Amino acid sequence: MEQWSEDLIPLEQARTLDGLFMQRVQRSPLSLAYRHYDRQQKQWCELTWARMGEEVARWRQALAQEELEPGDRVAIQLRNSPEWVMFDQAALSLGLVVVPLYTDDRADAIAYILQDAAVKLLLVQDSGRWKRMAPALADLAALQRVLLLETHDEAGLLAGDERLRVAADWLPPHGEALHRRKANPQSLASIVYTSGTTGRPKGVMLSHLNMLSIAHASLTVVECYRQDSFLSFLPLSHTLERTGGYYLPMLAGASVTFARSVNQLAEDLQIIRPTVIIAVPRIFERVYARINEQMKKRPLPARILFAQALKVGLKEFEYRMGRRGWFPALLLWPLLRRLVADKVLQKLGGRLRAAISGGAALSPDIARAFLGLGLPMLQGYGLTETSPVISVNPLDGIKPDSVGVPLRGIQVRIGEEDELLVKSPGMMLGYWNNHAATVAMIDPDGWLHTGDQARIDADNHIYITGRIKDILVLSNGEKIPPSDMEMAIALDPLIEQVMVVGEGKPYMGALVVLNPDLWNGLAEEYDLDPAKEVSLQDPRLQQELLRRIKAALRDFSGYAKIRRVSLLLESWTVDNGLLTPTLKVKRQQ
Repeated sequence: MEQWSEDLIPLEQARTLDGLFMQRVQRSPLSLAYRHYDRQQKQWCELTWARMGEEVARWRQALAQEELEPGDRVAIQLRNSPEWVMFDQAALSLGLVVVPLYTDDRADAIAYILQDAAVKLLLVQDSGRWKRMAPALADLAALQRVLLLETHDEAGLLAGDERLRVAADWLPPHGEALHRRKANPQSLASIVYTSGTTGRPKGVMLSHLNMLSIAHASLTVVECYRQDSFLSFLPLSHTLERTGGYYLPMLAGASVTFARSVNQLAEDLQIIRPTVIIAVPRIFERVYARINEQMKKRPLPARILFAQALKVGLKEFEYRMGRRGWFPALLLWPLLRRLVADKVLQKLGGRLRAAISGGAALSPDIARAFLGLGLPMLQGYGLTETSPVISVNPLDGIKPDSVGVPLRGIQVRIGEEDELLVKSPGMMLGYWNNHAATVAMIDPDGWLHTGDQARIDADNHIYITGRIKDILVLSNGEKIPPSDMEMAIALDPLIEQVMVVGEGKPYMGALVVLNPDLWNGLAEEYDLDPAKEVSLQDPRLQQELLRRIKAALRDFSGYAKIRRVSLLLESWTVDNGLLTPTLKVKRQQ
């Protein structure tokens, strides 16, 4: 494999995000840029960088005719696709400010964002999505154009709203050749709204340099090659995917394939065989749970072999990291890898060079399981406000319990209450229309307050130990961070979702959503009717869950005791307002 730095575009050449795209088109016109699944043709399609350049030129020309001024806000609500990139690059090249939206966000949340940012143009995935949102967006005075990428009801829909256009009709057949513009890298590129776990979303203002510098600095910790193939399924509206799965591969000249959906992810991994994936912990938790469920159905010798492979594989990993000496069982690893580990990793495509987890805390047990199978599982950490990466585990220095080392150019220190403070080239310009929130986040000395409690070891690895605002204070004054407990409990395949509660109470309880796939079998075991909600209150069932939770928390300190459970069957989702679009639990709700 060629050296990763050979095709890396320097920051001073890119200067802006649209400048980066121009550089890549000029450098690698015939190389594969993107692969996506065409739902109409029912086949995978490929786009070179040259073709992407032509398409961006069309989008740019159409946008230029909308009489928008540099600095005006335009919003995008698409699935991950080449069109997401085309619209983003065309808008950026005109000095417009891109506001990404989640495709599954609630209409009232989208209306708030469009109103707050005074968005003038909105690109929507399809007519069905627009119909669901339209009533909530009817009174937005600033919104002057709505584009539909796909529609099946053109005549009736378009007649009712003069703002509406179908993208295919709105785009010209050709665009004028793209030219570099003179632009300030520190100018505003995007307003990214936070997920709003504790109230209204806040608009994080990120410059071209913010996101470019973090993508570039990430490459100094995790090398990326021109031959790398990224699989993109975390939404591009999530800053981790946008910086790490879009701008970073563009910097290095790697290709990106857009997955069809999370439900088809297992199949896409087999087809695409990526070398790099970036995901939130929930994805890895699901894969881990599926492996465990499948192993339970295997004969005893197969289960013993699997356990042995994990045990030896993890020791081999520690030996490779220089944390333990050579030992005789290492001689078994090539055989165990071939018989067990390689077969499991084939389900992920068999070519993964790195799996990067971010957006929330990854259970160290899950990280160790994948590391024991020989998959480099790299946990990282960051905030939307830092574009977003602050730290990531390097391939040659992985510590499963940590969130890695700070990227080049990022300073970290521990402040009061063990809070992690950061100075970073990716640090936001501030919150849109919210000076008070900006001042609360960034102190007069320029340190950004993450709100996360942490410690830093001698090797500069960061360990997140809690969240200042998420600490439960019991009636006896004891302060307890619930997130680690929740991660441990959620490893039980019977438990789909969990939240530990107990603020101001003498003891802790847990809200538990049961796995619908396993609930019927459990109800049958206790002679209960799975269709009746009263079954969830059966004392024997509650005791069984408390027993499982106690076992999950056996390695925790004495404080970690759950005395009560409330069992639920309805999942917490974005639609019912209990999860944010980034799948974080709205604890207050």
